[in-house]
Amino acid sequence: MKPDRNRTYNTNEKTKNTDIIEGRNAVIELLESGKDINKIFIQKGEKHGSINKIIALAKEKRIVVVEQEKRKLDEMSAGGNHQGVIANVPPYEYCEIEDILDVAKQRNEDPFIIILDGIEDPHNLGAIIRTAETAGVHGIIIPKRRAASVNSTVNKVSAGAVQYMKISRVNNINETIRELKEKGIWICGTEIDTNIYYDKQDYKMPIAIVIGSEGFGMSRLVKENCDFLVKIPMKGRITSLNASVSAGIIMYEVLKQRGENA
Repeated sequence: MKPDRNRTYNTNEKTKNTDIIEGRNAVIELLESGKDINKIFIQKGEKHGSINKIIALAKEKRIVVVEQEKRKLDEMSAGGNHQGVIANVPPYEYCEIEDILDVAKQRNEDPFIIILDGIEDPHNLGAIIRTAETAGVHGIIIPKRRAASVNSTVNKVSAGAVQYMKISRVNNINETIRELKEKGIWICGTEIDTNIYYDKQDYKMPIAIVIGSEGFGMSRLVKENCDFLVKIPMKGRITSLNASVSAGIIMYEVLKQRGENA
């Protein structure tokens, strides 16, 4: 049976109260972030290249490193591409909306938030988190139901950016949008059926960008709750972009208009 990329697997080396992060870059970012790590497993015989850096960082931080056979790591892996290293960590801790707003206050910046309305592919979620971190986004909001959550695949695709990004998981996106509006934040939705191109809209304000789900876009109520809608021009026969690509294009337009350098 092939592994399910959307779930985290339990093994004898884990308990139900732990998670895993796999892949060399993701584990290095985890070590450098200072987040808690229970234990690191490396493949027997893999003591060259970036594995040496992982071992050195783990030793410096007094984290236990255990050598395992490749077969064992394959069993532990959720994504099937562990690159010879897996970290056992406490479950990902989501934040509150106020924590995201506090990041903006600490940076003395207008809030810049991404709202994901039902992104189901963990690869898309990971890619969006990675771009958001590089674009200076203060936080990401995702729904608890019918959407991808942070797991080992998301962490690996994000290249470890999950460790630096505030992510809030909410019960109701529409209620959250209303709360943000009450705090003076404008809501911008991405929608093909609008007359405003993304690069013609002013984003120099407290803003949250809504990215709809793969294939379906934003739900009707979310669309209606947006203050304005923007679209990305299309010239080919395909009428939609991958969600992570769309998110990246608009995030960097916000960054450009705010006069900030990546």
